[in-house]
Amino acid sequence: MKNFTNLRYRLATLLLTLTLVSSVKLFAQQEPMYSQYMFNTLAVNPAYAGSRDVLSMTALYRAQWLGVPGAPTTMTFSMDMPFKSEKMGIGIQAYQDAIGLAKNTGAYLTYAYRMKVSPRATLSFGVQGGAMNLRWTLSDAQNVGNDPVFGGGYNQNRILPNVGGGLYLSNDRGYLGFSVPQIIQHKISTFDSGVNDSTGTTTGKQGRWQRHYFLSMGFVAGKGSLKLKPSLLARITPGAPLGLDGNLNLWIKDKIAFGISGRMSQFKTIEPNVLDAAVGMVELQLTPQLRLGYAYDFTLNKLNSADKSLGNRFLSTPTHEGMLRYEFGYGKNKILTPRYF
Repeated sequence: MKNFTNLRYRLATLLLTLTLVSSVKLFAQQEPMYSQYMFNTLAVNPAYAGSRDVLSMTALYRAQWLGVPGAPTTMTFSMDMPFKSEKMGIGIQAYQDAIGLAKNTGAYLTYAYRMKVSPRATLSFGVQGGAMNLRWTLSDAQNVGNDPVFGGGYNQNRILPNVGGGLYLSNDRGYLGFSVPQIIQHKISTFDSGVNDSTGTTTGKQGRWQRHYFLSMGFVAGKGSLKLKPSLLARITPGAPLGLDGNLNLWIKDKIAFGISGRMSQFKTIEPNVLDAAVGMVELQLTPQLRLGYAYDFTLNKLNSADKSLGNRFLSTPTHEGMLRYEFGYGKNKILTPRYF
């Protein structure tokens, strides 16, 4: 057991090192990850602001890879609402994303301009601006030998301003979105990775925050008491494999939903181009204003396969994610035409 714990720690340290100080040959997670992305859209697309036509507040907490030292944890809070006869939307979001010795905290203001493109469809253009506090206490790492990265000279505590943008086309039965939440590619480390180019020459490239592109889509199929809601989220990052989340939710009487998802990994350091996780989720619409959600990720990559000797492979490195949404200003027309996304 002790040897396996040490193995997990080394793996977490390896992931952290590759994430924080590698060059543009980057194969790891920078933007926060969510299993319930279809109910937390403002976190990935500023054009979503105001699209639910009411004042909406959403809180989410994600604990990833429980049992692995330094595993990611994410907390987010967002609030948005329409104004000017629902022709515009404004919002605010804040988050804290931690992994290993790194903790990133950010806050952004969001604005969306919404225009009708048909009697039932709306196209939104959104922008956001804010800043992230990037903190890496790399000198707190243990059992890393004489690696200069962890010697104290590369600790970080900086404020990095950023802007983002997105498009969001939606009606009462579906949506299509594209976004870039953080456009500015800040240099995030002074460590020279010494990566060689194709000619064998040392490039001296340094770590930068990579720009992430998100493509999302979903729709509702069916009428009456049973409805299916398939959705897809694609994550595109230069230097990393394509990341995909595919989801299918079954809603019963618009009150309770059961869903399943599959995720294709962007963690090439773990295992390339495979199903990284399977997700089970449940959503409860307790009242027209209050919704609860829970997701459980079954880890399927090599991070879990190392634990075969302990049994319960799918349960050995679980991920839990909880979501709470409350909405104000519901009138009768809002209840009769529920917002599925």
